[in-house]
Amino acid sequence: MESYYAVLDAMAAAPGDGVFAIIIDVEGSAYQKEGTWMWIEASGKTTGLLSGGCFEEAVAAHALDVLSNRQATSISFDLRAEDDWSWGQGAGCNGLVRIWLEPVTSNTKPDWLALKRCLDHGEHVFMARSITDPREQPFFQSETGERFGGYSSPPRPEWLKELHGTPFFRGRNGVYETEEDTFFIQHFWPKPRLTIFGAGPDAPPLVSAAKAAGFSVTVSDWRPAFCQPSHVPDADAWVVGFPHETIPKLHLTERDFVVIMTHQFERDRELMRWLADIPLAYLGVLGPRRRTDRLFPSGTAPPFVRSPIGLPIGARSPHEIAISITAELINVLRGGPMETAR
Repeated sequence: MESYYAVLDAMAAAPGDGVFAIIIDVEGSAYQKEGTWMWIEASGKTTGLLSGGCFEEAVAAHALDVLSNRQATSISFDLRAEDDWSWGQGAGCNGLVRIWLEPVTSNTKPDWLALKRCLDHGEHVFMARSITDPREQPFFQSETGERFGGYSSPPRPEWLKELHGTPFFRGRNGVYETEEDTFFIQHFWPKPRLTIFGAGPDAPPLVSAAKAAGFSVTVSDWRPAFCQPSHVPDADAWVVGFPHETIPKLHLTERDFVVIMTHQFERDRELMRWLADIPLAYLGVLGPRRRTDRLFPSGTAPPFVRSPIGLPIGARSPHEIAISITAELINVLRGGPMETAR
């Protein structure tokens, strides 16, 4: 999932100053794309990867120079050559990667903590950072209208259009030029939320796989013995209760992903009565399509209900099934092609 989650966590926990290293432009192909982040502390400790290990050590060395002079700058690495003397070290990535080094000091850290707070609250944030004038501070605005960052000029109209007109987890990150300036722009999205109804023995593998992929995972079940940290330790939240008790508390929206896997037909039917009218990013039911069709009075599930769930990789074990379901969730999140029924 997005690299900035772990990077912002590391920045918030760091005792002192540090540097963000951000891929702002890629010409050709590279291991990572624009909007990938890395954190370098004054001690040299790092979080995140910008490549497959081709130039992280060099980036960290440059970052220490940036810390010493408190001046943001950009550096580039040419990975197009295939000899062992190049930065690509024979990898043949065929890309030119430009990286922005942004110092984080006691003066600027509150803005980055504000960004983290917005993401933790589920808000989309748009950032524009001048790369023509390193002394200028970044511009941030959240979808709820909060502005921070110290940018001295009024925001450009196209920035607000980007903020409010970009679908969830879409939007271009990268460099764009105006007549007066050149900016790096980035969309920061909150972690996508997955709610799993059913905390049976096959739930923990799915929770673990989805969390490793970057989802914030909530587990809901009417059985307290199952819906608890000792049984599903990797979940971020546990909500105990019957559907009529839990669904109103979850405040599900069009950004939410939902998987039903209670293995109890009547409980699934009850859940579907509550969920079918809520706009969701994803609604899937474990089991064959003919079983899912029977959950509806019409005898046919609507096209937006995914069943069976998971990409068709021939999965058999609970862990393989969890991987296939997580892959489908990622596919939907990234806007990949999907079949409505199989």
